Amino acid sequence: MKPLVAIVGRPNVGKSTFFNRMIGERMAIVEDLPGTTRDRLYGDTDWNGRDFTLIDTGGLEFGNDIPVGQVGLHGQPGDLMNHVMDQVHLAIEEADVIVFLVDARSGITAADEEVAALLRKSNKPVILAANKADNAARRMDAVEFYALGLGEPIVISSIQGSGTGDLLDVIVEALPSREEMEEEDEEGITRIAIVGRPNVGKSSLLNGILGSPRSIVSDVPGTTRDTIDTSLEYEGRQLRIIDTAGIRRRGRVGPGVEKYSVLRSTRAIERCDVAVLLIDASEGLTAQDTHIAGIIQEQNKGVIIVVNKWDLAQEQRRAEREGVYARPDEEIESAEGYREIIGEGLKFLPYAPVIFASAKTGYHVKSILDTALQIADTRYLRIPTSRLNEMLREAVRRFDPSVIRSRPLKLYYGTQTRVNPPTFVFFVNDPQAVHFSYERYLENRLRETFSFKGTAIRMFFRPRTREERR
Repeated sequence: MKPLVAIVGRPNVGKSTFFNRMIGERMAIVEDLPGTTRDRLYGDTDWNGRDFTLIDTGGLEFGNDIPVGQVGLHGQPGDLMNHVMDQVHLAIEEADVIVFLVDARSGITAADEEVAALLRKSNKPVILAANKADNAARRMDAVEFYALGLGEPIVISSIQGSGTGDLLDVIVEALPSREEMEEEDEEGITRIAIVGRPNVGKSSLLNGILGSPRSIVSDVPGTTRDTIDTSLEYEGRQLRIIDTAGIRRRGRVGPGVEKYSVLRSTRAIERCDVAVLLIDASEGLTAQDTHIAGIIQEQNKGVIIVVNKWDLAQEQRRAEREGVYARPDEEIESAEGYREIIGEGLKFLPYAPVIFASAKTGYHVKSILDTALQIADTRYLRIPTSRLNEMLREAVRRFDPSVIRSRPLKLYYGTQTRVNPPTFVFFVNDPQAVHFSYERYLENRLRETFSFKGTAIRMFFRPRTREERR
């Protein structure tokens, strides 16, 4: 594993700005608002030949726990603020080195002193960095942070980049030696993205998979605003689970924080091998579910449709049958009925398996991982050219290509050119003569013959060259 470096401090001292500069991309959401960062966010970087992982965290706020339903210091619900605190404590526990960021503009605050007291108890190497030291006066004033009892403050400006090299030098010196760390091998890791509308249970599913509160779980839609990468081992396989913010319709995406959340969720689909699309069983298939499924198909990813909160839907259905309440305009369907609805609404994903699950109770959570691994393996399946052409000849024998523009389509041979996703090239006399219905027919024959379940496949039609015709 790569060493972990946690960035901690009170709210709005520039932790996410520093995180983004260090990893070289805008991965963490940055707003001039306290409480913007909620979950732990991980990013890899390197300095002087050492690779390590930075952890961005939410701001540490102390005091009595805020009751659920009440609003805290920065306008955040009390239960959410308490969850943020839990996430920061977990980051401190798992870190090898801690960077304690303070604000050189405001000087020492009572909150800084409380954070310093907490970090002294951690028994971890703590590096004190005074951020926002954008001019000579602030750099001189930073000496007051000696009073925190954590050694000499390193003066930096995350926005300007000044002093960050000195800070990185100290971080690298404090890291465990290479002999103490096992380098993570990126090859062979299966990446699974959990995507869906807001408040369908994505973070709950991640927590159900891990068996621990890795992400904040809340009934407030949009709680997860950063994508969350979590590595784990399952059945001897290395997995990386990506929990994402809910994707709303484009017209409902607000400026600033939520805009970046949507972009990040879409990027999570781009970099995964298998996308787990969560649908709320109590609400049924919505237009937004279909939109997200379209993104997955456009990216040619593996996909699992998970009907989440199935236990709640079944309870509602039983209550309706018993006459406790009735919804004449909407009926909770049986599993078979639900499959028909999904099949009708997602006709462009006929290959996607459907799993009925409950992230809350753990029902079928293991099946989701097992299916994701099967799909990931299928995406790397290579078909010998001889078998592929046997399938092609049989397909043509069963259904001759239609005549387009009074010219018959002739298929000569095919070959697989790549995997992840499986990609096939078929050489024909005229690519323009390939009707979409015949292309769909060939795709279905490929899936039936070679069991490409759960993954997109790509097909291209090219004319033969003059040399190939000879």
